[in-house]
Amino acid sequence: MAPLRFIDVSKVYANGVEAVSHLSLDVEDGEFVVLVGPSGCGKTTALRMVAGLEDVTDGEIEIGGRVVNDLSPRERDIAMVFQNYALYPNMTVAENIGFSLSVQKRPKDEVNRKVEEAARVLGLTDQLRRRPAQLSGGQRQRVAMGRAIVREPAAFLMDEPLSNLDAKLRVHMRAEVSRIQRRLGVATLYVTHDQVEAMTMGDRVAVMRSGKLQQYAPPKELYDRPANLFVAAFIGSPAMNLYQATVDADGRSITLGDQSLMLPPDLTEEAVIAPYRGQRVVVGIRPEDLGDGALAGDGPPGGDGATGQRLRGTVDLVEELGAEKLVHFRIDAERLSTSDELLAGAEEEAEGVLDVGGEIATATATAGVARIASRSEIATNQQTSFTVDTARLHLFDPHEGSSLRRA
Repeated sequence: MAPLRFIDVSKVYANGVEAVSHLSLDVEDGEFVVLVGPSGCGKTTALRMVAGLEDVTDGEIEIGGRVVNDLSPRERDIAMVFQNYALYPNMTVAENIGFSLSVQKRPKDEVNRKVEEAARVLGLTDQLRRRPAQLSGGQRQRVAMGRAIVREPAAFLMDEPLSNLDAKLRVHMRAEVSRIQRRLGVATLYVTHDQVEAMTMGDRVAVMRSGKLQQYAPPKELYDRPANLFVAAFIGSPAMNLYQATVDADGRSITLGDQSLMLPPDLTEEAVIAPYRGQRVVVGIRPEDLGDGALAGDGPPGGDGATGQRLRGTVDLVEELGAEKLVHFRIDAERLSTSDELLAGAEEEAEGVLDVGGEIATATATAGVARIASRSEIATNQQTSFTVDTARLHLFDPHEGSSLRRA
């Protein structure tokens, strides 16, 4: 039985706002599950209901096979790691880690043994006599984790524990947290708004929007087979390029502005494409599935469908990243607006936004993006063509936003 389970859980506040709506998912023993989504999507409320810090309006939450709706936080056998560490500044690292055990009046030798074990796992053995003010941000976060570890809970709950760290340390701590969790083998529910964090850490990722679960799947499935436009736009960095297109009458190709692309076999099956012949759809192309058409033999990874498939465009901006380039470009096709109701919130937490002004800022906000090889000589204001891995095209219903590939 899963250590942690949401069974049709809803949370409605007194003012009528439904923060979480009919959430059902489970976290298996030893599994690392991430709740991700833009601000206000309900992910933190869901976590707080598990912790007992918010009441459940409807449905049930199970921990270790027990329904815990009416149990106090202390009775739920969970440990929580907060965003702000919540360390006692007047206590040493050892005292902070062992605090919960001391409150329980555990024998001193047991407390010392568990503190030393946790410190060894976390690489804090040499820091046990120090106080929080003498530690780095990463060390403080490990102390907060140590305090959770010594309790040996049925599940860990983590509420954006890395958000206060600088970018470089966050990358390091992502790997550290994952390593520690796998060594301990404890079911973990982790909340973040950072989709890169979610994708790199989670065994499974639950994408939420406006209190509702959009998709719950392993990271690769979210990336390769997004359930709808919101997931497609939210998962991936840079985000998926989304354009208005029309399915041709034969159901074998699509038209983007004055250009055409052949569809892969799984999207031309009669049951999938028949309702959309001659109709509008939204086409999605990941930046990684585009290549520089001027490079001989260049194409996206796994680009079996790239041969003969090209998109002509005008380059607005080239970002040099060393190992690769990000090329911002425009084509003669209508790009799906980020203000579209089906996408609302998907790019709210986007990172790496260019701090540029004038026409370039306007262009890059609406342009497509290609992630291409560093040896490319593509330049700003250049007319060029991109190879397209059409085997990895995505099509979405323009009204409901659902993926045609999953239909």
